[in-house]
Amino acid sequence: MSLRQSIGFAGFQGDSWSVPIGRSSRNGSIGIAVVMLVFLFAGPNLRADDLLDRAQSHFGIVPAPDATLVSSAKVELGRALFWDTQISMGGQVSCGSCHLPESGGADPRRFSKRSKGDLTKRNSQTVFNAAYQDELRWLADRPSLQVQASGSLTGSLGHDDEESAEARLVELGYATQLKNVFGDGDDASLTDQFGRAVAAYEKTLTTPADFDRYLSGDENALKTTPRKGLGLFMDIGCVDCHSGLLLGGQQMSVFGVFGDYWTATGSTKVDEGLYAKTKQPEDRYRFRVPMLRNITATAPYFHDGSVDDLSQAVRVMAKVQLDRTLTNSECDAIVQFLNSLTGEVPRNFSPPGGE
Repeated sequence: MSLRQSIGFAGFQGDSWSVPIGRSSRNGSIGIAVVMLVFLFAGPNLRADDLLDRAQSHFGIVPAPDATLVSSAKVELGRALFWDTQISMGGQVSCGSCHLPESGGADPRRFSKRSKGDLTKRNSQTVFNAAYQDELRWLADRPSLQVQASGSLTGSLGHDDEESAEARLVELGYATQLKNVFGDGDDASLTDQFGRAVAAYEKTLTTPADFDRYLSGDENALKTTPRKGLGLFMDIGCVDCHSGLLLGGQQMSVFGVFGDYWTATGSTKVDEGLYAKTKQPEDRYRFRVPMLRNITATAPYFHDGSVDDLSQAVRVMAKVQLDRTLTNSECDAIVQFLNSLTGEVPRNFSPPGGE
Protein backbone atom coordinates (compact mmCIF):
# COMPACT_ATOMS: atom_id res chain seq x y z
CA MET A 1 0.00 0.00 0.00
CA SER A 2 1.36 3.43 -0.94
CA LEU A 3 1.74 6.31 1.51
CA ARG A 4 -1.10 8.17 -0.23
CA GLN A 5 -3.41 5.18 0.13
CA SER A 6 -2.48 4.63 3.75
CA ILE A 7 -3.70 8.09 4.79
CA GLY A 8 -6.98 7.98 2.99
CA PHE A 9 -6.30 9.29 -0.49
CA ALA A 10 -8.40 7.72 -3.24
CA GLY A 11 -6.24 7.88 -6.34
CA PHE A 12 -7.75 8.85 -9.70
CA GLN A 13 -6.84 7.18 -12.94
CA GLY A 14 -8.08 8.93 -16.07
CA ASP A 15 -9.27 7.38 -19.31
CA SER A 16 -6.61 6.88 -21.96
CA TRP A 17 -6.42 6.02 -25.64
CA SER A 18 -4.25 3.03 -26.52
CA VAL A 19 -3.28 1.43 -29.79
CA PRO A 20 -1.74 -2.02 -29.35
CA ILE A 21 1.51 -2.66 -31.17
CA GLY A 22 0.99 -6.10 -32.64
CA ARG A 23 2.36 -8.14 -35.45
CA SER A 24 0.41 -6.29 -38.12
CA SER A 25 1.85 -2.81 -38.55
CA ARG A 26 -0.77 -2.17 -41.24
CA ASN A 27 -3.63 -2.67 -38.77
CA GLY A 28 -1.82 -0.60 -36.22
CA SER A 29 -1.38 2.23 -38.73
CA ILE A 30 -5.05 2.11 -39.61
CA GLY A 31 -5.97 2.30 -35.92
CA ILE A 32 -3.73 5.30 -35.38
CA ALA A 33 -5.12 6.99 -38.48
CA VAL A 34 -8.68 6.54 -37.23
CA VAL A 35 -7.84 8.05 -33.87
CA MET A 36 -6.12 11.00 -35.53
CA LEU A 37 -9.13 11.61 -37.77
CA VAL A 38 -11.46 11.55 -34.81
CA PHE A 39 -9.44 14.22 -33.04
CA LEU A 40 -8.98 16.22 -36.26
CA PHE A 41 -12.68 16.57 -36.99
CA ALA A 42 -14.22 16.33 -33.52
CA GLY A 43 -11.25 17.13 -31.29
CA PRO A 44 -12.29 20.26 -29.35
CA ASN A 45 -15.87 19.16 -28.76
CA LEU A 46 -14.82 15.63 -27.89
CA ARG A 47 -12.29 16.82 -25.38
CA ALA A 48 -14.78 19.28 -23.87
CA ASP A 49 -17.35 16.53 -23.52
CA ASP A 50 -14.75 14.26 -21.94
CA LEU A 51 -13.83 16.97 -19.41
CA LEU A 52 -17.48 17.45 -18.49
CA ASP A 53 -18.04 13.69 -18.19
CA ARG A 54 -15.05 13.36 -15.90
CA ALA A 55 -16.18 16.32 -13.79
CA GLN A 56 -19.68 14.88 -13.46
CA SER A 57 -18.19 11.60 -12.25
CA HIS A 58 -16.28 13.36 -9.44
CA PHE A 59 -18.45 16.26 -8.34
CA GLY A 60 -22.06 17.05 -7.47
CA ILE A 61 -24.47 19.94 -7.99
CA VAL A 62 -25.38 22.23 -5.10
CA PRO A 63 -29.11 22.99 -5.27
CA ALA A 64 -30.72 26.38 -4.82
CA PRO A 65 -32.41 27.02 -1.47
CA ASP A 66 -35.96 25.73 -1.16
CA ALA A 67 -38.13 28.87 -1.08
CA THR A 68 -40.80 27.09 0.98
CA LEU A 69 -38.30 26.17 3.69
CA VAL A 70 -36.71 29.62 3.71
CA SER A 71 -40.03 31.22 4.67
CA SER A 72 -41.02 28.60 7.26
CA ALA A 73 -41.53 29.56 10.91
CA LYS A 74 -38.76 27.23 12.08
CA VAL A 75 -36.21 28.71 9.69
CA GLU A 76 -37.22 32.28 10.52
CA LEU A 77 -36.80 31.53 14.23
CA GLY A 78 -33.45 29.86 13.58
CA ARG A 79 -32.39 32.95 11.66
CA ALA A 80 -33.24 35.19 14.61
CA LEU A 81 -31.32 32.92 17.00
CA PHE A 82 -28.29 32.81 14.67
CA TRP A 83 -27.91 36.60 14.56
CA ASP A 84 -28.99 37.66 18.06
CA THR A 85 -25.97 38.84 20.09
CA GLN A 86 -28.09 39.12 23.24
CA ILE A 87 -28.10 35.34 23.58
CA SER A 88 -24.39 35.34 24.40
CA MET A 89 -23.14 35.75 27.95
CA GLY A 90 -21.73 39.21 27.31
CA GLY A 91 -24.36 40.30 24.82
CA GLN A 92 -21.75 41.02 22.14
CA VAL A 93 -21.35 37.80 20.13
CA SER A 94 -23.70 35.77 17.95
CA CYS A 95 -23.24 32.84 15.59
CA GLY A 96 -23.12 35.48 12.86
CA SER A 97 -20.15 37.20 14.48
CA CYS A 98 -17.84 34.48 13.15
CA HIS A 99 -19.65 33.85 9.85
CA LEU A 100 -19.79 37.00 7.74
CA PRO A 101 -21.59 37.60 4.41
CA GLU A 102 -18.64 39.44 2.90
CA SER A 103 -16.33 36.53 3.80
CA GLY A 104 -18.31 33.76 2.17
CA GLY A 105 -19.94 32.74 5.45
CA ALA A 106 -16.55 32.36 7.17
CA ASP A 107 -14.43 34.57 9.46
CA PRO A 108 -11.80 36.84 7.86
CA ARG A 109 -9.80 36.75 11.09
CA ARG A 110 -7.29 33.97 11.70
CA PHE A 111 -9.07 33.10 14.92
CA SER A 112 -12.50 34.18 16.13
CA LYS A 113 -13.08 36.17 19.30
CA ARG A 114 -15.39 34.37 21.71
CA SER A 115 -17.83 35.94 24.17
CA LYS A 116 -15.35 35.72 27.06
CA GLY A 117 -12.66 37.50 25.07
CA ASP A 118 -10.49 34.48 24.30
CA LEU A 119 -9.84 33.22 20.78
CA THR A 120 -10.87 30.02 19.07
CA LYS A 121 -8.14 27.43 18.57
CA ARG A 122 -8.67 27.23 14.81
CA ASN A 123 -10.02 29.32 11.95
CA SER A 124 -13.83 29.43 11.66
CA GLN A 125 -14.97 27.75 8.45
CA THR A 126 -17.86 28.76 6.23
CA VAL A 127 -21.42 27.96 7.22
CA PHE A 128 -22.56 28.05 3.58
CA ASN A 129 -23.43 24.57 2.29
CA ALA A 130 -22.30 23.11 5.63
CA ALA A 131 -25.50 21.06 5.80
CA TYR A 132 -24.00 18.67 3.24
CA GLN A 133 -21.09 17.73 5.49
CA ASP A 134 -21.34 14.58 7.56
CA GLU A 135 -19.21 16.08 10.32
CA LEU A 136 -18.10 19.60 11.14
CA ARG A 137 -15.05 21.58 12.22
CA TRP A 138 -11.39 20.88 11.56
CA LEU A 139 -11.32 17.69 13.63
CA ALA A 140 -14.78 16.48 12.56
CA ASP A 141 -15.75 16.51 16.22
CA ARG A 142 -19.30 17.77 15.74
CA PRO A 143 -21.55 15.18 14.03
CA SER A 144 -24.26 17.56 12.82
CA LEU A 145 -25.34 21.18 12.43
CA GLN A 146 -27.69 20.72 15.36
CA VAL A 147 -24.94 19.55 17.71
CA GLN A 148 -22.62 22.30 16.50
CA ALA A 149 -25.24 25.00 17.10
CA SER A 150 -26.21 23.68 20.54
CA GLY A 151 -22.54 23.43 21.51
CA SER A 152 -21.96 27.07 20.63
CA LEU A 153 -24.09 28.13 23.62
CA THR A 154 -21.44 26.85 26.03
CA GLY A 155 -18.67 27.52 23.53
CA SER A 156 -18.26 30.79 21.67
CA LEU A 157 -21.41 32.30 23.16
CA GLY A 158 -19.84 32.02 26.59
CA HIS A 159 -22.35 30.32 28.89
CA ASP A 160 -20.84 28.22 31.67
CA ASP A 161 -23.50 25.54 31.40
CA GLU A 162 -26.79 24.70 29.68
CA GLU A 163 -28.80 26.06 32.59
CA SER A 164 -27.30 29.52 32.07
CA ALA A 165 -27.94 29.36 28.34
CA GLU A 166 -31.54 28.25 28.78
CA ALA A 167 -32.20 30.96 31.34
CA ARG A 168 -31.08 33.55 28.78
CA LEU A 169 -33.36 32.02 26.12
CA VAL A 170 -36.29 32.25 28.56
CA GLU A 171 -35.40 35.85 29.46
CA LEU A 172 -35.39 36.87 25.80
CA GLY A 173 -38.72 35.20 25.09
CA TYR A 174 -37.29 32.49 22.87
CA ALA A 175 -38.61 29.65 25.03
CA THR A 176 -42.19 30.49 24.04
CA GLN A 177 -41.26 30.87 20.38
CA LEU A 178 -39.44 27.52 20.36
CA LYS A 179 -42.47 25.87 21.97
CA ASN A 180 -44.73 27.36 19.31
CA VAL A 181 -42.50 26.02 16.53
CA PHE A 182 -41.86 22.54 17.92
CA GLY A 183 -45.18 21.99 19.68
CA ASP A 184 -46.25 21.03 23.19
CA GLY A 185 -45.41 17.37 22.59
CA ASP A 186 -41.72 18.09 22.04
CA ASP A 187 -40.06 17.51 25.42
CA ALA A 188 -36.50 18.24 24.24
CA SER A 189 -34.45 20.78 26.18
CA LEU A 190 -34.30 24.40 25.09
CA THR A 191 -30.65 23.85 24.20
CA ASP A 192 -31.60 21.05 21.86
CA GLN A 193 -34.45 23.05 20.31
CA PHE A 194 -32.11 26.00 19.84
CA GLY A 195 -29.73 23.75 17.91
CA ARG A 196 -32.51 22.31 15.75
CA ALA A 197 -33.89 25.73 14.85
CA VAL A 198 -30.46 27.16 13.97
CA ALA A 199 -29.67 24.02 11.95
CA ALA A 200 -32.92 24.42 10.01
CA TYR A 201 -31.84 27.95 9.09
CA GLU A 202 -28.32 26.88 8.13
CA LYS A 203 -29.73 24.21 5.81
CA THR A 204 -31.14 27.00 3.63
CA LEU A 205 -27.70 28.61 3.16
CA THR A 206 -26.75 26.98 -0.13
CA THR A 207 -24.77 28.75 -2.85
CA PRO A 208 -25.06 27.29 -6.37
CA ALA A 209 -22.39 28.73 -8.64
CA ASP A 210 -21.13 28.75 -12.24
CA PHE A 211 -19.58 25.33 -11.72
CA ASP A 212 -23.00 23.89 -10.96
CA ARG A 213 -24.35 25.25 -14.24
CA TYR A 214 -21.39 23.61 -15.96
CA LEU A 215 -22.06 20.28 -14.26
CA SER A 216 -25.68 20.60 -15.35
CA GLY A 217 -24.52 20.60 -18.96
CA ASP A 218 -23.97 24.28 -19.75
CA GLU A 219 -20.39 24.10 -21.02
CA ASN A 220 -20.37 27.87 -21.62
CA ALA A 221 -20.55 28.40 -17.85
CA LEU A 222 -16.77 27.89 -17.69
CA LYS A 223 -14.42 29.77 -19.96
CA THR A 224 -11.20 28.36 -21.39
CA THR A 225 -8.83 29.05 -18.48
CA PRO A 226 -11.16 27.77 -15.74
CA ARG A 227 -11.68 24.62 -17.82
CA LYS A 228 -7.93 24.18 -18.00
CA GLY A 229 -7.82 24.60 -14.24
CA LEU A 230 -10.54 21.99 -13.80
CA GLY A 231 -8.55 19.56 -15.93
CA LEU A 232 -5.40 20.19 -13.92
CA PHE A 233 -7.34 19.86 -10.67
CA MET A 234 -8.38 16.36 -11.69
CA ASP A 235 -5.16 15.33 -13.45
CA ILE A 236 -2.61 16.21 -10.78
CA GLY A 237 -4.57 14.68 -7.90
CA CYS A 238 -6.42 17.52 -6.12
CA VAL A 239 -9.61 15.56 -6.75
CA ASP A 240 -8.30 12.69 -4.62
CA CYS A 241 -9.44 14.58 -1.52
CA HIS A 242 -11.49 17.47 -2.90
CA SER A 243 -14.37 15.71 -4.61
CA GLY A 244 -18.10 15.28 -4.12
CA LEU A 245 -20.77 17.94 -3.81
CA LEU A 246 -18.57 20.34 -1.86
CA LEU A 247 -15.16 19.42 -3.30
CA GLY A 248 -14.05 18.31 0.14
CA GLY A 249 -15.47 18.28 3.63
CA GLN A 250 -16.04 14.53 3.82
CA GLN A 251 -12.78 12.92 4.92
CA MET A 252 -9.79 13.30 7.20
CA SER A 253 -6.30 13.53 5.73
CA VAL A 254 -2.79 14.23 6.92
CA PHE A 255 -1.65 17.76 6.12
CA GLY A 256 1.95 17.56 4.93
CA VAL A 257 2.49 14.31 3.04
CA PHE A 258 5.65 15.53 1.33
CA GLY A 259 7.02 17.90 3.96
CA ASP A 260 6.17 19.77 7.13
CA TYR A 261 3.11 21.89 6.44
CA TRP A 262 4.21 24.67 8.81
CA THR A 263 7.34 25.27 6.80
CA ALA A 264 5.27 25.84 3.66
CA THR A 265 2.56 27.93 5.33
CA GLY A 266 4.74 29.91 7.69
CA SER A 267 2.59 28.84 10.63
CA THR A 268 3.75 30.29 13.94
CA LYS A 269 2.52 27.28 15.91
CA VAL A 270 2.47 23.59 14.99
CA ASP A 271 -1.01 22.10 15.40
CA GLU A 272 -0.95 18.31 15.62
CA GLY A 273 -4.57 18.02 14.56
CA LEU A 274 -6.57 14.94 15.49
CA TYR A 275 -3.58 13.50 17.38
CA ALA A 276 -4.29 15.95 20.19
CA LYS A 277 -7.51 14.04 20.89
CA THR A 278 -6.68 10.43 19.99
CA LYS A 279 -2.92 10.25 20.74
CA GLN A 280 -2.71 7.80 17.85
CA PRO A 281 0.50 8.30 15.81
CA GLU A 282 -1.35 7.96 12.50
CA ASP A 283 -3.54 10.94 13.46
CA ARG A 284 -0.68 13.39 13.85
CA TYR A 285 -1.35 16.44 11.59
CA ARG A 286 -4.63 14.91 10.42
CA PHE A 287 -7.47 17.35 9.76
CA ARG A 288 -10.80 17.27 8.01
CA VAL A 289 -10.34 18.19 4.37
CA PRO A 290 -12.07 21.56 3.96
CA MET A 291 -14.67 22.11 1.29
CA LEU A 292 -13.67 24.37 -1.58
CA ARG A 293 -17.09 25.91 -2.19
CA ASN A 294 -16.81 29.75 -2.00
CA ILE A 295 -13.07 29.36 -1.41
CA THR A 296 -12.19 32.63 -3.16
CA ALA A 297 -14.18 34.51 -0.50
CA THR A 298 -13.13 32.65 2.65
CA ALA A 299 -9.53 33.76 3.26
CA PRO A 300 -7.43 33.26 5.32
CA TYR A 301 -6.74 29.62 4.54
CA PHE A 302 -5.91 26.43 6.45
CA HIS A 303 -6.79 25.49 10.01
CA ASP A 304 -4.69 28.32 11.44
CA GLY A 305 -5.46 31.00 8.86
CA SER A 306 -1.76 31.17 8.10
CA VAL A 307 -2.04 31.99 4.38
CA ASP A 308 -3.98 35.00 3.10
CA ASP A 309 -3.56 34.55 -0.64
CA LEU A 310 -5.42 31.83 -2.54
CA SER A 311 -2.68 31.40 -5.15
CA GLN A 312 -0.17 30.78 -2.38
CA ALA A 313 -2.55 28.34 -0.70
CA VAL A 314 -2.87 26.41 -3.97
CA ARG A 315 0.92 26.26 -4.31
CA VAL A 316 1.29 25.05 -0.74
CA MET A 317 -1.23 22.25 -1.28
CA ALA A 318 0.37 21.15 -4.54
CA LYS A 319 3.78 20.98 -2.90
CA VAL A 320 3.09 19.37 0.48
CA GLN A 321 0.26 17.09 -0.61
CA LEU A 322 1.22 16.16 -4.18
CA ASP A 323 4.96 16.93 -4.34
CA ARG A 324 4.36 19.19 -7.33
CA THR A 325 5.62 22.69 -8.05
CA LEU A 326 3.07 24.52 -10.13
CA THR A 327 3.96 26.93 -12.91
CA ASN A 328 2.42 30.39 -12.83
CA SER A 329 -0.02 29.50 -15.61
CA GLU A 330 -1.04 26.25 -13.88
CA CYS A 331 -1.63 28.03 -10.60
CA ASP A 332 -3.63 30.80 -12.29
CA ALA A 333 -5.79 28.27 -14.13
CA ILE A 334 -6.60 26.37 -10.93
CA VAL A 335 -7.43 29.60 -9.10
CA GLN A 336 -9.76 30.65 -11.92
CA PHE A 337 -11.45 27.25 -11.71
CA LEU A 338 -11.84 27.66 -7.94
CA ASN A 339 -13.46 31.03 -8.57
CA SER A 340 -16.25 29.22 -10.42
CA LEU A 341 -17.15 27.54 -7.11
CA THR A 342 -18.18 30.82 -5.49
CA GLY A 343 -21.89 31.56 -5.54
CA GLU A 344 -24.02 34.45 -4.36
CA VAL A 345 -24.56 35.12 -0.67
CA PRO A 346 -27.99 33.69 0.28
CA ARG A 347 -30.62 36.42 0.46
CA ASN A 348 -31.61 35.43 3.99
CA PHE A 349 -28.05 35.51 5.36
CA SER A 350 -28.59 38.57 7.51
CA PRO A 351 -30.57 39.41 10.67
CA PRO A 352 -34.35 39.19 10.21
CA GLY A 353 -35.63 42.06 8.08
CA GLY A 354 -32.17 42.65 6.61
CA GLU A 355 -32.87 41.58 3.01
